[in-house]
Amino acid sequence: MSALSTITTPAVRGRRSAAAENGTRPAAVVPSVIETAAVKQPAAATSIASTTGTFRRIAGKVVRGIGVGMLVLAALVFLFLAIGPRVLGYQTSTMLTGSMAPLINPGDVVVTVPTPITDVKVGDIITYHIPVEDQRVETHRITEISTTADGGVAVQTKGDANNGIDPWIATLQGQTVDKQVTTIPYVGNAIRALREPIVMNILMYGAPAVLVIGMLASIWTKEPAKTTPGETAGGRDEAIG
Repeated sequence: MSALSTITTPAVRGRRSAAAENGTRPAAVVPSVIETAAVKQPAAATSIASTTGTFRRIAGKVVRGIGVGMLVLAALVFLFLAIGPRVLGYQTSTMLTGSMAPLINPGDVVVTVPTPITDVKVGDIITYHIPVEDQRVETHRITEISTTADGGVAVQTKGDANNGIDPWIATLQGQTVDKQVTTIPYVGNAIRALREPIVMNILMYGAPAVLVIGMLASIWTKEPAKTTPGETAGGRDEAIG
């Protein structure tokens, strides 16, 4: 038994020593470390690319939204100021003073429609040219109606917020007078600004330009086809092997 034990023991040790010399254990450990690094690196890169792609998509949508909004605003302004009066026959003017407050305040838009002079009555609010000074346009309430010597219609007016009547009597010219039908609060100053040539040019030409830039940006920043993490890791394994 002792002789057999003496022969067997070195043989076992020899096999273990040979396995160590052949590098079996390092070969099992080193690839696992490299493989882990190969999987982690694409995951981090994918996360950064995803964040960048999301930001680009949001920025593209914002730019396109601004362009569409400017186009819609320009269209609404054009319809309200240019097409509406011709098609529907109304007129718009911006109240500059507080003489008709609180019903009509500075910056409000007064919408009027042509009304036959014979149909106006005391209490109506009309927009007309005053017969004195610079003959500016005024929007006041009728307090009295009278007939002139030649058969015309003359009106006495007053601002609701004023203490006294207007110091003139206005003879209405023509067949109609602009009578107030509604008031749009707060938008008068905006409309006055939009009527400025530079603002109109920005709306008419800037809005399409912004929209086109947004569309081009969305095309240029489109993400390439994504590679799945499994495919990326497989590629790294093949390169290492």
